[in-house]
Amino acid sequence: MTETTTFTPAGDPEGTEQPTADVLPFPLKKNPTPPTTPAEADVKPGEWEAELPDTDDPEADGLSEGAPVDPPREVYPPSVAEWMEARDKARMPVLPDWVKLPDQRTAVRKWAVRHYSAVIGYHAVRLPCIYTPKVLWYSPRGAWRWSTTVGRWVFDAEGKSLRLNSVANEDAAEYLKLSRQRNDRVRLRGIVATLAGIVGLAATLTLFVMAPSWLLLLAVAALMTTLGVVGAPADRPLIDLAKVTFRKRKLSSDIVIRAHEVSGLTSKDQNIAFPRPIGRDGDGWRVVVDLPFGKSFKDALNAHTKLASGMDIAATQLFLDKDETSERRVSYWIADRDPLAVPSGKSPLLGATRVDFWKPFPWGVDERGNAVMATMLWLSLLVGAVPRQGKTFSARTIALAAALDPYVRLYVFDGKASPDWRKFALVAHRIGFGIVPKNGIDPVAHLLTSLRELKADVEDRYHRLSELPLHVCPEGKLTPEISRDKKLNMPLTLFVVDEVQEYLQHPEHGKEILSLLVYLARVAPAVGVSVMTSTQKPDDKACPSELRDQHQARFALRVGAYQVSDTILGAGSYSEGLDASKLLKSHKGVGLLKGMSDDSGIVRTYLADGRDAERVLTRAAALREAEGTLSGDAAGEAPAPEVSATVLDDVAQVLGKGEVKVWSETIVDRLADLRPDVYGPWAELDAKPKAEALTAALKPFGVGTDQISRRIDGKTVNKRGIKRDDLAAAITQRNEKRDAG
Repeated sequence: MTETTTFTPAGDPEGTEQPTADVLPFPLKKNPTPPTTPAEADVKPGEWEAELPDTDDPEADGLSEGAPVDPPREVYPPSVAEWMEARDKARMPVLPDWVKLPDQRTAVRKWAVRHYSAVIGYHAVRLPCIYTPKVLWYSPRGAWRWSTTVGRWVFDAEGKSLRLNSVANEDAAEYLKLSRQRNDRVRLRGIVATLAGIVGLAATLTLFVMAPSWLLLLAVAALMTTLGVVGAPADRPLIDLAKVTFRKRKLSSDIVIRAHEVSGLTSKDQNIAFPRPIGRDGDGWRVVVDLPFGKSFKDALNAHTKLASGMDIAATQLFLDKDETSERRVSYWIADRDPLAVPSGKSPLLGATRVDFWKPFPWGVDERGNAVMATMLWLSLLVGAVPRQGKTFSARTIALAAALDPYVRLYVFDGKASPDWRKFALVAHRIGFGIVPKNGIDPVAHLLTSLRELKADVEDRYHRLSELPLHVCPEGKLTPEISRDKKLNMPLTLFVVDEVQEYLQHPEHGKEILSLLVYLARVAPAVGVSVMTSTQKPDDKACPSELRDQHQARFALRVGAYQVSDTILGAGSYSEGLDASKLLKSHKGVGLLKGMSDDSGIVRTYLADGRDAERVLTRAAALREAEGTLSGDAAGEAPAPEVSATVLDDVAQVLGKGEVKVWSETIVDRLADLRPDVYGPWAELDAKPKAEALTAALKPFGVGTDQISRRIDGKTVNKRGIKRDDLAAAITQRNEKRDAG
């Protein structure tokens, strides 16, 4: 069965695939790959779920052997093709994105309307009560300044110092020359001033006598405003600012050169070169420089703090990109303000109808506002941070995306028993809180049972995937079709453990929990079972390295020291420029992501608070009920009780003589009569859960179930059951292992 699901944000009825954002951390970054086709450039945010193109060649259908084919087309040699591709990527776009892309044009237009309407309204309110009194107060001073300036100009006051200097030097010839020049200037300027005064007076009288009153008032207001502007003090301008001016300035080549000099990247004999002009790039400046020969990107990376100081900005405003064509070419992006302190906003999941967990989903944005898409396929994720930095919210956003795919099975366990994960009880197959038993439920035992259950399921998946026919399971790997086939029962699964150190330090079960988590993190992702653990104590005692090292992806929010950052992100991350200790307290929900894609990057995760999460999970529960995929704790189905290896002997004991195949529910009823204290709860379940309980108990021993047909009242009834031969083989194998041990 093939099920196509779409992620549809509110207001976007159609879905198209959104490519994963190429995000990188500060200060280490790589140049993101620009879209190669207009179609890719026109992808809108929020459109993530277009069907992937068919890779088969439709024109090959019906061709018989020996049919004529088109001759091979002439292609460029590889070296020429690579050269042309490099030059294509190096070309700057003719028009910026906000001109070419419809969604960005709309955003700019809306911003312009909001901005200028706010500015006009701001000044309109202050015009009668603030600006008019200021004009009346400053206009006399402005009239005095204006008349003084005109008088100094008419009488050539600026030349007085030269004439006095000639007198002091007793230079009569120079004094007579300057005096003649002054007399000529005063005479000419006096005539000009007199004529201007006469014309101005005549215009004033004409305006007063003949002009309408509104024009007279307008002229008086213009004159008073001009005099008020002239008379206003320099530190108290007449007009207030309608917006806060951020601390930014025009970035010049002199500032960039100075920064490289103070950081030790250049010397008197060697300087930097600018292969392209400095220009604006979003909310910042883009600078590309060629370092002196012998200097490399790593040198610039090590001098990151000094470069920021030389540019007179904060270190969190400077981001470095490495150029793939040259080790000494570095691209800087200098933000106008700290972009990591700007919230990324609400999660698009709030407006999503459903999510396809097989495809990337929105998790946040990078420092430049580009969308960051996350995926949990074929990997496990470790999230670490100090408290109050958004660790749980970041992990919960991924779990919310999984909840909106009705074909994803969720396991959620929270070691600190906080309210953050409580609402996942609406959708989670297995869920538990804290480590203290409550209401007759031991959450640690429940976690242990779930881990054992999942381990048995993973082992069974490997066997079943290898046995499926090739047309159903190509290459023995899980596919979307297989994961959504309820009969095969191999859905994508996300196992979430928040504050995992609480369970790992349990005095009785901690070692077994660690062993099971290590196994799942290492082996389970290949068959569609992903593990996501988070902790605020990533040290070897609380969260051993044997578990941390099994996570292919790491996400580190703010930590206290670079050593802790290296512990979360992996050894050697600090030398790559990845240091989560550089993040500030104001950078909530911001972290360094490594291992989810080829490049590392900064992610400002979207926010979904408690109310938002409840809305999403309520919608997810309704979606799962409609699809018939609500199971486990969310559906009120109790997990299979812990049974020992004697279950094999018990089942063998209840099999009748000569019975080759027996329905599972029949065996459960017989087991309940044999051992009511152990198997009694199974018999109280409905028919299907009853059979599933026996299947889960026998799965660790390699005993599977098959469809068994029987004739009852003239009708054929099919139910799942076990074969005597499979049971006998499992008992023989168990006994052999016991004897060998």
